[in-house]
Amino acid sequence: MSKLAFLCPGQASQVVGMGKDLCDAFPQARRRFAEADEILGAPLSRICFQGPEETLKQTKYTQPALFVHSAVVAELLAERGIRPDMAAGHSLGEYSALFAAGAIDFAAGLKVVKVRGEGMQRAGEANPGTMAAVIGLEEAQVTNVCEEASASGIVQPANFNSPGQVVISGSVAGVQKAMELAKSAGAKLVKELVVSGAFHSPLMEPARESLFAALDELPIRTPRCPVYANVSAAPQTDPEQIRRLLKEQLLSPVRWNQSIAAMIADGAGTFLEIGPGQVLTGLLKRIDRNVSGFTVGTVEALEKAADIIKEA
Repeated sequence: MSKLAFLCPGQASQVVGMGKDLCDAFPQARRRFAEADEILGAPLSRICFQGPEETLKQTKYTQPALFVHSAVVAELLAERGIRPDMAAGHSLGEYSALFAAGAIDFAAGLKVVKVRGEGMQRAGEANPGTMAAVIGLEEAQVTNVCEEASASGIVQPANFNSPGQVVISGSVAGVQKAMELAKSAGAKLVKELVVSGAFHSPLMEPARESLFAALDELPIRTPRCPVYANVSAAPQTDPEQIRRLLKEQLLSPVRWNQSIAAMIADGAGTFLEIGPGQVLTGLLKRIDRNVSGFTVGTVEALEKAADIIKEA
């Protein structure tokens, strides 16, 4: 029998209106969003439900918004007896995956996510950088392109998302040089992304001290199921190893393609993307069309989830 995996999205999946129908339908969701407003000292629920989009796109709000939405969906699924056999999250989503797996509590996790989001936003302002998607080159080719371009400025792979899709990150000069070299190397498409910082690159260094201090204080339990870490693309259950890898994750590439491949090799056949959007379900199709992927971020999708699991 195939196993059930939860996937938790990261930045770029946020959308104005996220979580509103869940709060309208479920008191538990309302309580969590109200708790989040209190912990953050900001009207996160209003920003999620009403926007404006420019505010929701600020890293300091985006990251808590995604964590809260995914956490609420995970709890509502658990109430229906749907729990994962394994979990993974893309960048910020790794914190949501740890919550879904029972490794961290909601309030404690959100406090760390607040520190992470604020620190990364400050780092982006202090060290302006950019990111770009490179489509149609092998991972090794993109790594070589970044090494060659690094004479012009900082640049490195940030997300190994799916076969033939790698996101690079770094200084404007470094990324632009790598974009030129990637085109010359035969990339099908090279596109600069609209981001507020060079995530998963050394330019995030200013966020390190505050995040590491917050992670040192975060109580982490042994998760109920393995959580596949971005840095190692391997299943983790040891709390101290999880803590170490969350620290490394800030400046290291997200090995998403490898994480999904490892989950499939370990028996995952049905994937639920819990949270807003369908970015990870789209990547899943590019990685392996033989497994099933579904998004669960709304009341309607939540009601269908039980049927999906029965049929899987």
